[in-house]
Amino acid sequence: MLDNSGLQDQDSDASENSEAVEIIVNVGGIRQILYGDILNRYPETRLSELVNCLSGGYDAIFSLCDDYDPGKREFYFDRDPDAFKCIVDVYYFGEVHMKKGICPICFKNEMEFWKVDLGLLDDCCKSHLSEKKEELEEIAKRVQVILDDLGLDATENRWKRCQKCIWKFMEKPESSFPARVTAVFSFLFILLSSVVMCVGTIPELQIEDSEGNHMEHPTLDRIETVCIGWFTLEYVLRLISSPNKLHFVLSFMNIIDVLAILPFYISLILTHLGATLMELSNVQQAIQALRIMRIARIFKLARHSSGLQTLTYALKNSFKELGLLLMYLAVGIFVFSALGYTMEQSHPDTLFKSIPQSFWWAIITMTTVGYGDIYPKTTLGKLNAAISFLCGIIAIALPIHPIINNFVKYYNKQRVLETAAKHELELMELNLGEGKVGGVGHDPEDGRHKRKDPGVPAWSSNLKLSHSDTFIPLLSDEKHHRTRLQSCK
Repeated sequence: MLDNSGLQDQDSDASENSEAVEIIVNVGGIRQILYGDILNRYPETRLSELVNCLSGGYDAIFSLCDDYDPGKREFYFDRDPDAFKCIVDVYYFGEVHMKKGICPICFKNEMEFWKVDLGLLDDCCKSHLSEKKEELEEIAKRVQVILDDLGLDATENRWKRCQKCIWKFMEKPESSFPARVTAVFSFLFILLSSVVMCVGTIPELQIEDSEGNHMEHPTLDRIETVCIGWFTLEYVLRLISSPNKLHFVLSFMNIIDVLAILPFYISLILTHLGATLMELSNVQQAIQALRIMRIARIFKLARHSSGLQTLTYALKNSFKELGLLLMYLAVGIFVFSALGYTMEQSHPDTLFKSIPQSFWWAIITMTTVGYGDIYPKTTLGKLNAAISFLCGIIAIALPIHPIINNFVKYYNKQRVLETAAKHELELMELNLGEGKVGGVGHDPEDGRHKRKDPGVPAWSSNLKLSHSDTFIPLLSDEKHHRTRLQSCK
């Protein structure tokens, strides 16, 4: 037992002039000497409170640190020393930079423990922290979806349970063998309808109606009808079973589904009813225009292809790079078309009649297509053409690397999230097997765990225990600072 009066005598001088106090902190085995005048620059932090806690006795000291040696006047903390080295820089430089290799969520918890304002974190580190938070939230969502699929709530009525079964059957091919077979059939129907759309335009396979107009073969029409029937049934079942109808209708992939089947029904209506409302020629033109919209069904393949989904995400997150590409090409097209027009005016048989007409030549030259319908005939014009396609190659190549990086980054991120979600489930199963049921409270007297609420389902409550690394608010408690983060693997 330490002598509290001796402690007060030892530190009486320090309490009189806190600015001159010298304290020694030992964080994870790493000793460091800090000075009161430096620490008091941020008086709300834990280190600054250490400067003035000596006069308050052992209760004040142990409320701030894990242990204290009065002989050495050394404070002990069982914290991450690497993170502490970064956090202590705030007293000298006024901002915190996160060291490479430290988990952002762990670093955030360390800052909260040392009572350092997160606003002092550098902007680049804040963005990294935000990305990690999004990843953890995505992992939590994936795990929650899997848990929802593992069992049905007995309190739900029969219709709700039926909705969930249909939704899982249509949206999650990995849930069962029949669901996988259905997904394969859907994929084959998409391919079949796309092939039928292309084959139907071959003149040799078309027939003529009574007025001599070409139309698709009846066999192809029947195949098209079967495919549309399947797409319609699939969409209706998914709409009925959707847990959020508004989100379902406004989803991009579901809009694609509507665009894939809607032209068929509109064409059917115009064919039978349009003739009485408008001229037959106008009806046929409208039907032809609607048939073009059938190309939208090829985008339905993205629902069954993670590669296409990744490509869509990469392009969506590469608008800046694509904008730079268009800007480079636009500047080059304007400059080289104007130069080409000027240099070719001296030739009597010039093909460059105007600068706007030269735009077409500049486009096909800078993109290295070169149809040959318009070309320079003078020496200066040919030199201008050579420079233009070299600049075009450079302009196109510059933004390609960032776009590829976005593609690879998203693809790898999806794989990491999928693996992390599986690890979370394995950890939950392990905790259940060892009897560490979720929603537990720790009894400091006997060290045993007990259930707080026996009415909470085991899966749901265990989610809170094993996902203390995923749900950020659960990390704020100091006793969770050693929680293992699946995302740090």
